[in-house]
Amino acid sequence: MSKAVVLDSKFEKSGELELPASFGEANPHNLYLYVKSYQAALRANTAVTKTRAEVSGGGKKPWAQKGRGGARAGSNRSPIWVGGGVAHGPKNNRNYFQKVNKKQKRLALICALNEKAEAGKLMIVDSVSIESGKTKDAAAFVNALNVRDVLVVKDLVDEKSFYAFRNLSNAYLVEGNELNGYTAAAFEAVVIEKSVFETLTKEG
Repeated sequence: MSKAVVLDSKFEKSGELELPASFGEANPHNLYLYVKSYQAALRANTAVTKTRAEVSGGGKKPWAQKGRGGARAGSNRSPIWVGGGVAHGPKNNRNYFQKVNKKQKRLALICALNEKAEAGKLMIVDSVSIESGKTKDAAAFVNALNVRDVLVVKDLVDEKSFYAFRNLSNAYLVEGNELNGYTAAAFEAVVIEKSVFETLTKEG
């Protein structure tokens, strides 16, 4: 059974906590589906081109059908003309939404956290708070964990902690209700407050 690392008030390892049996039952495919859905929802969908019917101009036939020795042309807005419309170009009316139900979202999160626990990168602490509000103190906290990057999950994000973490490129601070499978999987390590973890394990 996977275990989470328990940190003390100095953010040093003080023990281990065995994860609930349900954490070992999550199918990794649920995580794949959730990440795919999450990334699809992030697509800006702003790429758009005009067809020959939408480009301005082109009302007059450029030259006579016969007699000039060149290819015939009916409009200078044809896709083969410079400045003409685009054939089969992108349109911004495409829907990229991919449905993932509530149960799958939860299973995706459980799978992501379980993978972190198996790697020894899921850490539980009573509270994460940077009282000074200074980035250097938040950076010291992250460096002490000896990881590439970390997702810090608080029950409620206070103002000073928000300011302390916001400029760090290797740390991201979220509240418990913002935690999801994608963000948990995207970082090498996850530090989560005990109250948030207990709420998560109690959910059905």
